[in-house]
Amino acid sequence: MEKSKILYVTQEINPFLIQSEISNLVRTLSQGVHESDKEIRIFMPRFGVINERRHQLHEVIRLSGMNLIVNDYDHPLIIKVASIPQIRIQVYFIDNEEYFKRKFIFNDENGKLFDDNDERSMFFCRGVLETVKKLGWIPDIIHCHGWMSALMPLYLKSVYENDPHFTGSKVIYSIYKDSSKIKFPKDFTKKLAFDDIPTDELNINGNVDVNKLHEIGINWSDALSICTDDISQDLMTLINSLEKPLLNFHNEEQTIEEHQDFYEKVLSENGVLA
Repeated sequence: MEKSKILYVTQEINPFLIQSEISNLVRTLSQGVHESDKEIRIFMPRFGVINERRHQLHEVIRLSGMNLIVNDYDHPLIIKVASIPQIRIQVYFIDNEEYFKRKFIFNDENGKLFDDNDERSMFFCRGVLETVKKLGWIPDIIHCHGWMSALMPLYLKSVYENDPHFTGSKVIYSIYKDSSKIKFPKDFTKKLAFDDIPTDELNINGNVDVNKLHEIGINWSDALSICTDDISQDLMTLINSLEKPLLNFHNEEQTIEEHQDFYEKVLSENGVLA
């Protein structure tokens, strides 16, 4: 029987960024799923704070070299890879000198948000999808973690809707407690329009904050996972109104088992045996 394939798209994973709710859960979950004999791939941004020498990142020449158009400008896509120590799991890094070669992650040294965090998110999501296609690896499930992956369900269900590489893939979006002050600029929808995304269906008025990004991820995904016991009432109301497959918040000790069961449920609905 062919192994089911799980693609993890995350803005962070331990040990490459400081420990957080997202980075620790994705590390625990990906390791547990990998050890249960499923195929996995992990993608995250190559933020400038990641120490390439310490973590032994190296460029994958055969995957690098393409250009992605964001906001009507070409941006070179560079792919790097490193292994998580002890468990032999590779992590692929989406890199671009303009977007990611910085000493800080989302804010500058004065705490001011970068003006192009929206473009960085767009580049990251598209970079993952284009690289997965180049790998020739077809995921059964695409599991998104963190606001920087919130556009992934939107891209999959619009720009890549008829791409045969992803027509059988189900996308899960995980919601975390997020105190981020992220705001995308008012011209964000114009940038999305360059990618032929149906912006009129997004109900965006003015700036886009982290809750709006969660809302986009929730609306355009196939299934949802709640990874916090502190979720806004507005998001909870939206989730309950959609009647999508849902994995509710659970104890950390149950993470692997609960997600394994959830994956099986989503995969069985997709006609793929887990």
